[in-house]
Order: sequence, then structure tokens, then C-alpha cells
Amino acid sequence: MIPRNGLRWFVLAGLASILAATAATACGGDDDDDAQAGATAPAATATTAAEESPTAAPTPTPAITAESRPVLPATVKDKDGEEITVSDISRVVVLNGDLTEVVYALGLGENVVGVDTSATYPPEAREKPKIGYQRSLNAEGILSLQPTVIIGSELAGPPAVIEQIRSAGVPVVLFKTVSSLDDIQRKITDVATALGVPNRGRLLAQQTKAEIDEALALAAKATSKPRVAFLYLRGSTVQTMAGKGSGADMLITAAGGIDAGSEAGIVGSKPLTPESLVTAAPDVIVVTTSGLQSVGGVDGLLQIPGIAQTPAGKARRVVDFDDQYLLGMGPRAGKALMDLVKALHPELKG
Repeated sequence: MIPRNGLRWFVLAGLASILAATAATACGGDDDDDAQAGATAPAATATTAAEESPTAAPTPTPAITAESRPVLPATVKDKDGEEITVSDISRVVVLNGDLTEVVYALGLGENVVGVDTSATYPPEAREKPKIGYQRSLNAEGILSLQPTVIIGSELAGPPAVIEQIRSAGVPVVLFKTVSSLDDIQRKITDVATALGVPNRGRLLAQQTKAEIDEALALAAKATSKPRVAFLYLRGSTVQTMAGKGSGADMLITAAGGIDAGSEAGIVGSKPLTPESLVTAAPDVIVVTTSGLQSVGGVDGLLQIPGIAQTPAGKARRVVDFDDQYLLGMGPRAGKALMDLVKALHPELKG
């Protein structure tokens, strides 16, 4: 196995390892960080030409300047379209890992006082007090952290716990989950608006979009279209194949592949069976790093019934990514997509 920044590439024929993009480094919340955020933003954004007279001058795009500090109170719409006002972000609890990554990328990591168990990036987030898993929250544990605002997704629950926290006077802002690549920008700007730094959010969203567009442009040059199966593994107890609407299908398609799970008729995800693997017939298998480790690496993966008989199994063509890097759909989404494009299309590595 050849590690490359959270990505490993395994091929029996000994294909060259893939050069992965350097992961984005989240910064702190002082003025120096703001300057850094501005420096990493795209210098300009593409604009669509309007239908004008030949002599009309184009309208310049106003420059966006990142806030030196949060502007509060801030009002944002949640998943249900309801307006929620946030007046204090000194103690932020974040209910899922992908939003934790966004908060850090906005330069507000020092304000975070609690995260859920999925918060693994940046590394500093792992040191924060844990509140459990976002779908099985405990109100008392969260309130003991004395949060001034709570940020999460529509998956957070149970609903009774969310209402208990709100009844204690703490604003809870829950956003819709990502269902397309375009939604990633919306997620970033929504979180930024809630925390009083909308301009930082716009700059970060622009940078992320530029990186996604770069990956899509490279994928468009691919001369192959491999069948790709994403497998979610947790030892011998949880072994599923993702399909239509899982999120993995979106990434695979964007990277220039054919989602084998969707082609096999899987919606969401289904338990792995030899029959489903035969039908899917993947040329490449994509897994998370922790999932691959849980089954004993590539050799252990090939012991799962049906895997060794697939084209991917016969060629040992398995790609693994860090969980949050691949599935987080946040500021590093463009880099992760670029790595996936290069993994699926060796002809584009040069």
C-alpha cells in the first residue's frame, strides 16, 4: 500500500501511485487568519456576459472583503425556511463533522466548545469535548457546555432533544444536507451567515467552487468510464454497497465514472451480497480508510464473498480515502474530487 495524503491506490499490475492534493489547513480566529483567508481566495470569479450593445462596458464585480471579526446579531434561514437570530458565537457546539470543518475553515475554531464523534478534521477538532453522535444527542450533555449557539444538519436528533435545547434559550440552527455539488457552496455560506461572517463564507465558497470546477474539467478529459462501487465497511457487522441517492453516486459520476451500485438497482445503500457484486461488476472499488482497515486491508477485503470475483477484485483495484475527506462535502471537496478523478483515470495522472 502506498499512502498519499489520505488516499491509497492498489493495483496488481503496479500502477504508479497518485499524487494527492494537499489538504486545506484550517486557521484560527485572529486578524492574521482573516488576512490568510483573503489571500487564498480566488483573485477573480467568472461572470456571464450580458446581452449588451457592442460599446457597453462590462459591469465590474465588486470585491469581497472578509470580516475582521464577526458581525452580530446575525439572522439566517434554517432547513425549514424559518429565520433564526444568533447574537453570541463565543461558545459554539457543532453537531456533525462536516460543519465542524466549515467552522474551522472560517477561522472560528477557537469558538468551538463541543463537537460530535464524526469531527475528525482539522486535527484540533478531535481535542474538543464530545457530545456523542448527531442522531442520538443528549440535551443535558450539550447544555453542560454552556453553548451560545448550536449548528447542525437536518439529521440531528432526536427531535425532542433539539426542542429541549431550544426551550433552554439556546438558538439551534439546522441546515439541509448536501444533495449536489452546488449545495456545498450553500452549506458554507449558510454556516458563515449564521456565525456573522458572511463575506468569509462567500470567499471560501468561491475557492471551493473553483477547485471543484478544476476537478470536473479534468474529469471531462477522461478517455475511460470505469464502473465504480463505493462500499461502506465496519468489520464483519456492516458491509453495504452505495447506490442511487447515497451521495457516493454523485461523486463517482462527477469524477467520470459509472456508479455500479446505481446500475445494479441499489437505492441508498444495501447489504453486500455476492449476487449484488456480480450484478454491479465494478472495475474499481472505493472505500473509506477506516472501513478498509476494519476488514484487514485489501487482502481482508478480498475475503468478503463475491469481491474477489469482480473485475476490481481480480485486479486488486481498490482506492481508499479518509472518511471525512471523501464524504465531508465541505471546503476540501474539490481536492477530494480531484484525487478521485485521478484515481479512476490513471491516464490523467501526468
